[in-house]
Amino acid sequence: GHYERFTYSRMSRKNNITAGRVYFNVLERERRGGYLGATVQVIPHITDEIKKLIRSIEKDSDIAIVEVGGTVGDIESLPFLEAIRQLSLESKKEDILFVHVTYVPYIKSAGELKTKPTQ
Repeated sequence: GHYERFTYSRMSRKNNITAGRVYFNVLERERRGGYLGATVQVIPHITDEIKKLIRSIEKDSDIAIVEVGGTVGDIESLPFLEAIRQLSLESKKEDILFVHVTYVPYIKSAGELKTKPTQ
């Protein structure tokens, strides 16, 4: 909803890439024999699927905003972070930009911003 409002765009289901969808796609492909009996692994199979889904969206646009949610260090977001790292290596430098956003709370009683959680 946020991106639709800020960009005045209509977005579809394909604009929301979830871990469940990624794992479902990979497991379905494995069941159909798409990996020729090889062991399915996070790297490269899951990360390749994430990259494929991102690329399928960006090909219809001039710009793609890809938000990786969660907390850096949480194991659940690691395949997504690895996939965007790989995308950065596979893309031209001028075609990709990372913006890291973090919460910096203001402690009213101390009258200061608390930056330690961001470090």
